[in-house]
Amino acid sequence: MEDLVVLAYSGGLDTSVSIRWIKEKYGMEVVALIVNLGQPGDLEEIRSKALRIGAVDAVAVDAREEFLEKMVLPALKANALYEGRYPLATSLARPLIATLMVEEARKRGAKAVAHGCTGKGNDQVRFDLTVMALDPQLRIIAPLREWSMSREEEIEYATLHGIPVPVSTESPYSVDENLWGRSCEAGVLEDPWVEPPEDAYAWTVSPAASPEAPHYLEIGFESGRPVSLDGKRLALLELVEELNRRGGEHGVGRIDMIENRLVGIKSREIYEAPAATILIEAHRALEDLVLTREALHFKRVMEQKFAELIYNGLWFDPLREAIQASMEVLQGPVTGMVRIKLLKGMASVVGRRSEFSLYDYGLATYDRADVFSHQSSEGFIELWGLPLKVWGSRHRNSSV
Repeated sequence: MEDLVVLAYSGGLDTSVSIRWIKEKYGMEVVALIVNLGQPGDLEEIRSKALRIGAVDAVAVDAREEFLEKMVLPALKANALYEGRYPLATSLARPLIATLMVEEARKRGAKAVAHGCTGKGNDQVRFDLTVMALDPQLRIIAPLREWSMSREEEIEYATLHGIPVPVSTESPYSVDENLWGRSCEAGVLEDPWVEPPEDAYAWTVSPAASPEAPHYLEIGFESGRPVSLDGKRLALLELVEELNRRGGEHGVGRIDMIENRLVGIKSREIYEAPAATILIEAHRALEDLVLTREALHFKRVMEQKFAELIYNGLWFDPLREAIQASMEVLQGPVTGMVRIKLLKGMASVVGRRSEFSLYDYGLATYDRADVFSHQSSEGFIELWGLPLKVWGSRHRNSSV
């Protein structure tokens, strides 16, 4: 009989209730796996909480650097934004957490893994598909798909069984955080007409209350990787944390969007992603400077597909790996410096430079230094427009 299950544990409402529910429903002992991806909270306290609720063991893993190197950096090089806005913070985290969950299950000889995802969300797909790809023999338990409790009923269940959770019916937000961003949903946010109240935000000040003076910063890149801030070399972890702090102080990175979930419904999502917003803007601007037109235009097509694969839980699909490899090929010349201005919720690129720049002043200028061959344009346009010219000669009498 399966008697051990590894649960991806966050310390929040859903996973805390799941510990008790799994024991009641299946008679299985729960090992809680806490993965540190930069979220707030005392990991030791979260671990102790899982044990107090009833977990037979609880393990905390610091995966911050692995998260940034294996998941976030490839996404940054791809300028990955789902539907052009969401930097995929939670979407990138789930495959890594699920991978660590599978590894822990193998170590302990567990026959099952579990997560606290709902039946209408995207995260269930990301967890399940990762487990299916890495170990198809593992049983997957998803309590929230089985019990169909409302959020209010979950809170009542927790109260009845003495399960401490940082949620009440007065403050019913569902929050997920890691180094790449923070998501907030539920409660009043489920009405798309209602402006998000300030208590929905935790990383960023209101742009209206942010400093009046602009703040400038310079980000250095080497082959698409951010390596320095204002001339000081920093590890990726330090750089992301500092940009989250500075961006948050200026109200940068707030995203309020109606999102098309994989399961087919629309949802209203509130995100905060200061570092992701700043770095993607800077990285894209540097690519504009150093990549050819054809490379840039086709890369934008690949970026969209890359983001969709991640959002849809297909991190382990070979197409993701193939697109990522293509992105790496293009990152060689993405080396240089980008200057960003932070002001009232905006992160604007105001300067960029690179030894691999394809910008030629002599060709671009309209002053006396102009070396562009204007006479060549006539012949170029003649040949470029030849198909239209022939078409027009055949159809000039037809209506448009």
